[in-house]
Amino acid sequence: MLATSLSWTTTAVKQKAARAHNFGFGANVLTVLIIAVLGITKRNGRRSWRINLSEKVFLYFLPSLGVCVTFLDTVLLLKKALQGELIALHEWFLRCSRFAVWVLTCLKESCIALLDIMFALSINIIRIKRGSPKGSSMEDPLLSNDVDLEEGGHRDTGSMQSCLDLMTFKSITTVMNHGATKQLDFEDLLQLPIDMDPISCHDQLLNCWQSQHTNNRSNPSLFRAICCAYGWPYVRLGLLKVVNDSVGFVGPMLLNQLIRFLQQGSGHPVGYVLAISLGLTSIFKSFLDTQYTFHLSKLRLKLRSSIMTVIYQKCLCINLAERSKFSEGEIQTFMSVDADRTINLCNSLHDIWSLPFQIGVALYLLYTQVKFAFVSGILITIALIPVNKWISEMIASATEKMMKQKDERIRRTGELLTHIRTLKMYAWELLFSSWLMKTRSSEVMHLTTRKYLDAWCVFFWATTPTLFSLFTFGLFTLTGHQLDAAMVFTCLALFNTLISPLNSFPWVINGLIDAFISTRRLSRFLSCSDCNSKPEKTAESSTQFSSNDRSEFTFEDMAIVFHDACCAWSTSDVEEQMLVLNHVNLNLPRGSFIAVIGEVGSGKSSLLNSILGEMRLVNGSIHSYGSIAYVPQVPWILSGTIRDNILFGKNYDPERYLDTLKACALEVDISLMVGGDMAYIGEKGVNLSGGQRARLALARAVYHGSDIVLLDDVLSAVDAQVGRWILYNAIMGPLMKGKTCVVSTHSVQAISSADIIIVMDKGHVKWVGSSTDLSLSSYSALSPLNELDTIAHVQGQECIMDACQETEQKLPVEESTAFRASEGAQEIIEVEARKEGRVELAVYKNYAAFSGWVITVVICISAVLMQASRNGNDLWLSYWVDTTASHQKEYSTSFYLAILGMFCIINSFLTLVRAFSFAFGGLRAAVKVHNTLLEKLVNAPVRFFDQTPGGRILNRMSSDLYTIDDSLPFILNILVANFVGLLGIAVVLSYVQVLFLLLLLPFWYIYSKLQLFYRSTSRELRRLDSVSRSPIYASFTETLDGSSTIRAFKSEECFLANFIKHLRLYQQTTYTELTASLWLSLRIQLLAAFIISFIAVMAVIGSHGTLPISFGTPGLVGLALSYAAPLVSLLGSFLTSFTETEKEMVSVERALEYMDIPEEELHGDQSLNPTWPFQGLIEFRNVTLRYMPSFPAALKDITFTIEGGMQVGIIGRTGAGKSSVLNALFRLTPICRGCIIVDGINIADVPARNLRSHFAVVPQSPFLFEGSLRENLDPFGVSDDSKIWKALERCHVKEEVEALGGLDIHIKQSGMSFSVGQRQLLCLARALLKFSKVLCLDECTASVDTQTATILQNTISSECRGMTVITIAHRISTVLNMDNILILDRGILVEQGNPQALLQNGLSRFSNFAKASTM
Repeated sequence: MLATSLSWTTTAVKQKAARAHNFGFGANVLTVLIIAVLGITKRNGRRSWRINLSEKVFLYFLPSLGVCVTFLDTVLLLKKALQGELIALHEWFLRCSRFAVWVLTCLKESCIALLDIMFALSINIIRIKRGSPKGSSMEDPLLSNDVDLEEGGHRDTGSMQSCLDLMTFKSITTVMNHGATKQLDFEDLLQLPIDMDPISCHDQLLNCWQSQHTNNRSNPSLFRAICCAYGWPYVRLGLLKVVNDSVGFVGPMLLNQLIRFLQQGSGHPVGYVLAISLGLTSIFKSFLDTQYTFHLSKLRLKLRSSIMTVIYQKCLCINLAERSKFSEGEIQTFMSVDADRTINLCNSLHDIWSLPFQIGVALYLLYTQVKFAFVSGILITIALIPVNKWISEMIASATEKMMKQKDERIRRTGELLTHIRTLKMYAWELLFSSWLMKTRSSEVMHLTTRKYLDAWCVFFWATTPTLFSLFTFGLFTLTGHQLDAAMVFTCLALFNTLISPLNSFPWVINGLIDAFISTRRLSRFLSCSDCNSKPEKTAESSTQFSSNDRSEFTFEDMAIVFHDACCAWSTSDVEEQMLVLNHVNLNLPRGSFIAVIGEVGSGKSSLLNSILGEMRLVNGSIHSYGSIAYVPQVPWILSGTIRDNILFGKNYDPERYLDTLKACALEVDISLMVGGDMAYIGEKGVNLSGGQRARLALARAVYHGSDIVLLDDVLSAVDAQVGRWILYNAIMGPLMKGKTCVVSTHSVQAISSADIIIVMDKGHVKWVGSSTDLSLSSYSALSPLNELDTIAHVQGQECIMDACQETEQKLPVEESTAFRASEGAQEIIEVEARKEGRVELAVYKNYAAFSGWVITVVICISAVLMQASRNGNDLWLSYWVDTTASHQKEYSTSFYLAILGMFCIINSFLTLVRAFSFAFGGLRAAVKVHNTLLEKLVNAPVRFFDQTPGGRILNRMSSDLYTIDDSLPFILNILVANFVGLLGIAVVLSYVQVLFLLLLLPFWYIYSKLQLFYRSTSRELRRLDSVSRSPIYASFTETLDGSSTIRAFKSEECFLANFIKHLRLYQQTTYTELTASLWLSLRIQLLAAFIISFIAVMAVIGSHGTLPISFGTPGLVGLALSYAAPLVSLLGSFLTSFTETEKEMVSVERALEYMDIPEEELHGDQSLNPTWPFQGLIEFRNVTLRYMPSFPAALKDITFTIEGGMQVGIIGRTGAGKSSVLNALFRLTPICRGCIIVDGINIADVPARNLRSHFAVVPQSPFLFEGSLRENLDPFGVSDDSKIWKALERCHVKEEVEALGGLDIHIKQSGMSFSVGQRQLLCLARALLKFSKVLCLDECTASVDTQTATILQNTISSECRGMTVITIAHRISTVLNMDNILILDRGILVEQGNPQALLQNGLSRFSNFAKASTM
């Protein structure tokens, strides 16, 4: 039957060739003549064109191909004319199949005509494109954009590289040469192509998203927007992938023909053609592979850039009320994890159709070899589909749950890092870390489920090819067929081709599921409505305004107008009682100074936020006219220089800048800093005190000269004299002349100087009027004008200039955590460390130790034995084939099948052991790395957190830890599999072909040189990648904190541009890294192609029997060739996985860096009684404290004694060293000299945490964490509800708590549902619940109104009798009734005594303070 079919097809082809004979000669001659004429014309032409790459393909490649086909066809036709028969090459084609013959004949006849048509079309297209009509000369530019006059030619626009340079990635060579000789810097990297610039990528995706959002407001899809932006380039890449996948099957077909040739033992030269074709196919496949990967990765980078910039811009645009739907940890996860998962769509979407296509073609080719025997293998695969579907669904569920826990863990980690100083003062860091560990345990539980399910996936899909071969060959032989070498090893090659798509398929499904989950999460975030950029915010169409406001101003004179405005912080439908501002009607004239006063929680800050548009406007309208500057209650300081913070994107005006510094009393502070105003300020202003932060934020607002200035309690953070100076020189000074200034304040001086006073009460405007009317009104209780004797107020104007001059002369540098700027900015914030050279062996050892040495050994042994069983399986097949071919079968078919089955079972078992061992080891390492890292961070000194930006630490705890959790075990598993696979191939090839051993040494030398040359650059690029990634996350975190300030100043574009700058550097690093890896991959694959050609050619030579060395039986030769074929992909995969492992190991290296950070001196010999301190006697003996060895002393040899039960106030100008006293007492910063004795015990001998837990403290920045109010007040659960309610009542916040829902109300992040003043009161209630004999108050009444402050002072006086109370205060009234006061100046104790006695002494410093202040 087969012979008949072959005869028929041969006859048909001959007849068709005869009919086309005459036409063929004519067409071929015509083609050659056209090309020759065009070549001569072009050569003699006067005009010289610059031809880009695509045009070169048409002008050179198509004609060349046409000439080749023409000459080939001419030779065949001449041969046919002379000899009357087809040549041997055609006969070989005929033997393949009738399909191959049909393809050959059809292509041979159509190829020339098609090439001629394409060539003619391309010539005309290029001529039209290049030619310029004569009539258009006036419209043409004088010079082309590509012309460079100085160079006398054209600039290199990227297309100037030759085709070969682009295909071989020659552009990276310079970078790699640098990488081999020195440490790479960002200047050495490749330049980004124009289409990869983050700005163009951002615009492209944003336009598509906006279109999607407009057309589908109810459910906009980010996935559809991505398809709109990058769909067509992605589809074009799909066409390239089709060609690439198709070429992958040419190798097994050529292998089949070569083995058949070797079996015949013919001396025909076609054997050499087949052998060389095998090598050339591998080379062609290498170029296709690398080009597809390169263009796909470029698309991934564009998508990453687009998504990250769009997320960042969204964070800049949505107001605080809208953002409250998401936690900060969740938003950070959007940027770090969800963005990466969405980018994986690029791989997964093509793989989801490509892998079934590859599997389908492989199965069809198997059918041509073993007929329907392959169906048994198919049944195995089909049987596993529902199993894998169920596993995939379980993985998706586990991933979603894991992501929620990861969000929560990152949020908790961020909370821990942000408030670490306060947590250490409370001795709560272990409590917080235990809560974080619970979250981590839940995350690891879901990660464990996912990893073990992944292990089952790996097992099922890795063993499928082995089971496939067993069942296929078993059924084939049991049906009476004989195995031969060509069929068996073609099938083995096809099985090897199946391994990759089969193994990849579960990962692709999982990646696709993860990507769709992440796109849904991102779509939900991006769908949030933006903050209105216009100066007016309106909820209703009504633009009428209340006429009830008593105002003599006309509407045109108004700067801010509220009309029946109702606002809430929640974005959902709210009940009436949830409104924070209720039916507010206000008309605020332009150029006026307005003071907003009221009790704590009355809605003062909310009023300012509503003007900014940060709240949800439920009803009415709010209009503001003109530009706005804003200083929040907790000043937001930008990481950067002082000048950067003040300019905030505005142009530098030296005169106004200096006037602003003087007005805000910053001149002296800046003069004491090394670098002056170019000194670097750390994240959140960690190296500035509270007063400096407030004045710096105020300077920003003053410098900008906006029409409306909103100041939220800026005077509470500074002392009386500085407050007076900035009030009269900055807020009411010449720089603010004609500006509308709205100040939320408790300052008497500000209230008495205001044009208009607004009294707020529980969200309502209770009273509006002037300061003269306030004392007569029913709200005069809120005015603290009677705090001190009115002498100070009467003498106020006289004192202003004297006090200001004194302030100007004496204002010292602040004492806060690390602002000892004598060493400059570089020492305050350390540059992120970056190691050089290869990843050290110690890093691998540490990771193995984290995984467990026993499990590491089990993994290695199981991997080696697994490969040995697979090689044994193939060798047994080879033996079986040879015995069948020689008709010397010693055993029955059943025996051969039984041995094959045994190998299959052993291989499956070892695969399972390896998969689960890796899962277990990876999980164990992930848990240990996280726990160790967290423990080290919790035990680190406060100084470490002051010097290290939180974003940098969070990067370790999020991105690096995610790598260790997920990516590293996965890539390590691939590396081990590739290594043992290569080892097995090398052993088998050496056994089969002895001459391969001669090639092995030079091959290994070239291979090692290549990979060493690459790895030196790769390591540097990976480290640059990590270093360039940190600023992105640091900038993102910082922007989240200060988004309301950024929006107020309309600086969104400036911050977006800065973020894009960071992102561009990150993109540049990744692009260079990608090009370098493909440079190597191509060369490795070309090297492997040479090996394939060598083995094939040697096999052909050996088949002639002319060499003295035998190359083994046909079965062994077939085995060698089938092993050589996958060598291309395996070598490339091995080096890729090796370098990827090294890159991923950088995450372990970075985690290990933070495992070596110094620890606090937590240990001590002295144990404490649970009720200690008994009396509260505190003695400072010659105490000197420095924040850093090179910084000046913050406390200079101070000595004082505080008797037990005394209430002592510590006062002094901003930067005097007040907070340093508490730092020393709580051992946050170790003292250099002297000692501190509490109740007869030297605190240096007491364990630090034990010491801190015995003191009660209310910190300067009130701290509430996310959780219930009960947990916030009593996290250890030692007090019952009655005690908690009593403490709240004593602190005057009981009513507010009851109104909100009691002790079980959920506190949002940082206590946003309470005002700053209310937070301070809650912190005081927390301190009172502790019942300690020592209570430390760090300016705890700074943000409360004076009436509440007075009540609190009375509460402290009455409720804290018998307790030693140390109060750091700015208000003189706070310390008037205390037993003793200490006055500090630049770290020196300059005065102490009873406040009343000192007040009577007109020469005392305290008396001068009192005269300068009525606060």
